[in-house]
Amino acid sequence: MARSSAALRNPPVPVPPSTAPAGDFVRPRSEPDRSIPDTTGLLDTTIGKERRRGRGTLSNTSGRYEPVARIAFDDGWQSLEELPPFKTTVQADATRKIITRNESPDIGFDRSINPYRGCEHGCVYCFARPTHAYLGLSPGLDFESRLFMKPDAPALLERELRAPNYEPRTIAIGTNTDPYQPIEKKYEIMRRILEVLEQAGHPVGIVTKSALVTRDIDILSRMARRNLVRVAISVTTLDAKLARSMEPRAATPPRRLEALRRLSDAGIPTSAMVAPIIPAINDMDIERILDAVAQAGVKNAGYVLLRLPLEVRDLFKEWLMANYPDRFRHVIKLIRDMRGGKDYDATWGKRFTGEGPYAWMIGRRFEAHCEKLGLNATRSKLTTEHFRKPAKAVDQLSLF
Repeated sequence: MARSSAALRNPPVPVPPSTAPAGDFVRPRSEPDRSIPDTTGLLDTTIGKERRRGRGTLSNTSGRYEPVARIAFDDGWQSLEELPPFKTTVQADATRKIITRNESPDIGFDRSINPYRGCEHGCVYCFARPTHAYLGLSPGLDFESRLFMKPDAPALLERELRAPNYEPRTIAIGTNTDPYQPIEKKYEIMRRILEVLEQAGHPVGIVTKSALVTRDIDILSRMARRNLVRVAISVTTLDAKLARSMEPRAATPPRRLEALRRLSDAGIPTSAMVAPIIPAINDMDIERILDAVAQAGVKNAGYVLLRLPLEVRDLFKEWLMANYPDRFRHVIKLIRDMRGGKDYDATWGKRFTGEGPYAWMIGRRFEAHCEKLGLNATRSKLTTEHFRKPAKAVDQLSLF
């Protein structure tokens, strides 16, 4: 049968095996149908459940800069069953600079430190996942299993604080990957960074999901007495089942609340982040979370709406379809309602809180309950008055 010129210009393409029987073909749409949630981005590179046990994402699709995509498939010899499970590996990152600068007008800091690249917590929604693509790795399972640590971070920090033109301002730690993720227990890079900051009298703000932060209460409490530190712990949900699925290797909700209590009792200024808020998944728990953190002694709280930049969009959709297929369409519709009809809007001033009626309602609920609990009534400002540039190490005198 002869094909029309239109058919030749727009040839049929095979449907992925996960969405149609073998041999079926469909013609791609010139314009996507916006009346229903877009599922065409869902990945077909799902890794077997046993190989990814204890991980957050389901796939390990190639990063956006890679020229090819690698998909594991069974060739009839059951060879997939022989593949080993994903294990955490750690490599040294030979970075030459440790303080990262930013000029974003909608965040409250202009510099940050990331002791690690990648994060074993495996939070499926993590907005930092796309950074692994710069390394030629997948923002999926690679991000949570192929990690990089910066052993020279404390020495680099000393050098940069010593620079003649350095002006102190609060350094944020934990804004990209968690400084207290499980490998910190072995490498203690974050603790050594705190030792440098304490000695220099430099202010720092920390964000984490880990109870390991309590290990450093000795340093943090001394810094707190000089108004040099704040610690925020993210409490996404109080539902243990949801937490295990969504952020599998982060501390459980009760351990995070206990960490907040211990930090507060030690006189360390603490705050809680209800982040991210995901519509129809955990937004119904906002008030319960705020009640729990207030009982733990927290005086300040904030929230961030779910963000789905780049590869995070498809990874989250795949997780959502696997865990909440009955809510998939509803959740995606609410996300788009708060993002101007898109999966994500990175516009400064909108990316953290969204827009539209549903986003407005979340904001008002959060503010009203904080006011009821007396949260955010005051906020201490960290000081730079104690800052002293680290002394340069004296070279050993030559004998000749």
